[in-house]
Amino acid sequence: MREKAKERCSEQVQDFTKCCKESGILMVVKCQKENSALKECLTAYYNDPAFYEECKMEYLKEREEFRKTGIPTKKRLQKLPTST
Repeated sequence: MREKAKERCSEQVQDFTKCCKESGILMVVKCQKENSALKECLTAYYNDPAFYEECKMEYLKEREEFRKTGIPTKKRLQKLPTST
């Protein structure tokens, strides 16, 4: 759920990351505006019932597939080596 929300708030994530890189050790003070915008965006998704249901259904599908195959999603999605 966290990763999907970060993808949907990519603009705020980029702004915050850019600010942190430019500010160095002073990022705590200088990037409060960007941090607040990012938190606000993420919280909006975390509190959205439709987004929650979407993530829940995706999780349940992945869990069902794992129970059938015994292979975690990450390993299932990796490309198999091809012989050339």
